[in-house]
Amino acid sequence: MFVETENIEFKSQFTEEIYKEVIAFANTDGGILYVGIDNNGNAVGLTDVDKEYTRITNGIRDAIMPDVTMFVRFFIQENKVIRITVSEGTNKPYYLKAKGLRSNGVYVRQGTSSVSASPEQIRQMIKESDGDEFEANRSLNQELTFEAAKRFFDLYGVEFSTEKYRALGITQKNDGIYSNLALILSDQCMHTIKVAAFCDDDCTVFRDSKEFGGSVFKQFEDTINYLALCNRTSSVIDGVLRTDKRDYPEEAIREALLNAIVHRDYGYSGSIIINVTDKKMEFISLGGLLPGLSPDDIRTGISQPRNKNLAEVFHRLRLIESYGTGIRRIFSLYSAASEKPRIEVTTNTFKISLPNMNSDSDEEASKEHSVTSQMQKVLDYINANGHITDDEIGNLLDLKRTRTYTIAKQMRDLGLIEAVGRGENKVYLKK
Repeated sequence: MFVETENIEFKSQFTEEIYKEVIAFANTDGGILYVGIDNNGNAVGLTDVDKEYTRITNGIRDAIMPDVTMFVRFFIQENKVIRITVSEGTNKPYYLKAKGLRSNGVYVRQGTSSVSASPEQIRQMIKESDGDEFEANRSLNQELTFEAAKRFFDLYGVEFSTEKYRALGITQKNDGIYSNLALILSDQCMHTIKVAAFCDDDCTVFRDSKEFGGSVFKQFEDTINYLALCNRTSSVIDGVLRTDKRDYPEEAIREALLNAIVHRDYGYSGSIIINVTDKKMEFISLGGLLPGLSPDDIRTGISQPRNKNLAEVFHRLRLIESYGTGIRRIFSLYSAASEKPRIEVTTNTFKISLPNMNSDSDEEASKEHSVTSQMQKVLDYINANGHITDDEIGNLLDLKRTRTYTIAKQMRDLGLIEAVGRGENKVYLKK
């Protein structure tokens, strides 16, 4: 008589439960499965050992993914019991092909029982087998469609077929299983982009908000179209000439969005965040810089892509030219602007802020609108004499001392003048 243990399991006859036991042993520490021995350890035997032997070997080969047969050995004992020896596999997690990489398809050994693995156990097994490169790891979801990806590939004249999946990294080389890159490109991608337009600079009062999901290609398209609506046009008229200028260079928006999509850490479940105010547009992606890189390195064009296969897909579609050029191009587009883009990095986030190129002119227009006739007299006096004192302001405008100080302070707050010196030596200059 035998007894069941963590590494020994009995089955009195063939049943598809055998596949579950083989999977559990291969996903844990290995074990031995006896077919033809009942739960009490009695050898009841099989009626037709040869037939059952063929049925079991074929079933294990066809029902379990990835191929586990190299870790399984079969022996016939006394012409009535089949002993199946299972070693711990190296390509875990193994699962029922009909169920997929879900808890009801993946099993592990727990005591004398084979139980469903938790999602965390499945992720850990994938990480141990495939490594830390998220995009190359096996996707937990194997029921994927690629309608948006196919449309984008067709749009850019690049072939997208199952024959190309392996070369692109969409399927793994050894077994054709979908990778996490496939999940990111698929219509079932669970990551999203959240865009919010705010009424205030502190991003506390919403004007509008959207969340875009689906394939990253669809997210890219939907987000670009929405941000175009947020990108206002200001007009400047000089004589008979009218010049229209967008708040943000369209190419800068495109490059910042592509950078967030291609370089974010998809191991995190959170969304890319884009905040839009009257003064700036912020792109915040999860995942800080890779070790060894600094914000200064990024500004100069040095790049070490976190998702090499995803970057290569976007490069093939000519959505990005080459690594590192996008950020450099953004700064180039702002070369003549008074305020430059800003890069801020934390351990787990990367943020690039694009200044509103029309905010300076808006402020100047507001400033001009706020200039009173009295202020204009002061400015004209400074233009003629180089500077003005408090007493000269009072005499010029026929004001008492208190009102003189008030006018001077208002002009300083508007940035029209600045004070130089103190006390009797204080004068005001035009800013």
